[in-house]
Amino acid sequence: MSARRVLAGSVATLLLPASLLFTTETGSATDSAARAASTSVTEKAGQRISLEVLPQIVQQGRGTASANSAKAAVTATIKPVKVGRKVVLEQLNGSSWKKVGTAKQEKSGRANFSARISKNGLPLTYRVTAMKQQGLKAIKSKTADTSRWLTPTFTDEFSGSTLSPTWNMRGQDYEPTSKRYCSKGSPKAVKVTGGALRLSVIKDRSRKGKCKARSRTETRKISYRLNGHVGTNGGFSFKYGVAAARIKMHKLQGQHASFWSQPTNENGPHSDGHEIDVIEYFGDKHPQGGLTSFIHWYKGKRLIKTGSWIKDSTSFLKNKRDGWSKNYHVFSVQWTPNVIIFRIDGKETWRTSARVSKEQQYLILSLLASDYEALEMSDKKLPQHMYVDWVRVWETPVS
Repeated sequence: MSARRVLAGSVATLLLPASLLFTTETGSATDSAARAASTSVTEKAGQRISLEVLPQIVQQGRGTASANSAKAAVTATIKPVKVGRKVVLEQLNGSSWKKVGTAKQEKSGRANFSARISKNGLPLTYRVTAMKQQGLKAIKSKTADTSRWLTPTFTDEFSGSTLSPTWNMRGQDYEPTSKRYCSKGSPKAVKVTGGALRLSVIKDRSRKGKCKARSRTETRKISYRLNGHVGTNGGFSFKYGVAAARIKMHKLQGQHASFWSQPTNENGPHSDGHEIDVIEYFGDKHPQGGLTSFIHWYKGKRLIKTGSWIKDSTSFLKNKRDGWSKNYHVFSVQWTPNVIIFRIDGKETWRTSARVSKEQQYLILSLLASDYEALEMSDKKLPQHMYVDWVRVWETPVS
């Protein structure tokens, strides 16, 4: 089963290709009780704990894995901040509480956990206790549960050997006026294999001769290149929620892997929609760590880029043996009417409320060799690959 769209809280009869399954489930993502239950705030004796339960966006590992086995992210934010303060996560078991995790408060004020999303198909309820430290008394949070996140509205685990018709090929022309004069999207650089979507940069063997690639400091001839570049425009879009992809990145500099979204009416002047770059990776050993997140929006007719390199990116790795091209990690974005929050395996990297898209967005996955970076890698180092294990969206529409 290559892709699935779940329509929550409705009954529909749809005629679709066999590789695209639509299912009907009871319990709407807009249910007010479910929406309120995923967060809680506690204030007592000069202390404050906010507890937030998020979908299954934690799943670091070497190989492919079922999206259903990913862990929910649970984040406690505590004020005042006491770096290193012990925080205990508990799960409600019948009428009693069971300790299921411990973490230490970070300088951001947060303590991050991963936990089960459900038991026997039913939601789970959590609470945390910030233990006493440096004159502060122990404080227990109110509860928050997983009910809001039990059923994703879109999921693709890339099983089988063909790409779901939800996805379409993008950028299939060489563009002399763009930053990809020497590369273009092609089905030849897209393959579903081993339970994952493989996107590649490969030589265009049908193109004779070399391409003159230019950067700010250099001009050199390289082979024409084909990019893996797919999107869901016309197949799936959403407005507000959490979108996540489990990705193992390519190795070398010379191209960048991306999980991103565009408004369905495209990103242009005077649009209320903006490009959201959930994650971009520019290769191992990049001097700035290799990972970025950005929002691209227009101020009048001028395109503005808001965001930056992810600082101290190695802190989001599991250990010293971990790596972005060695193992899979879940990259996600939480998009509400007021804020956009980026995370890696449930741990926040950056948030912004400055420019929040107000339009329907569709998903894009790509491994692109733009001319300015293609010069960093010789032709003999091709091909390069990124792997996407699964993609999911949990919608939280605003009524």
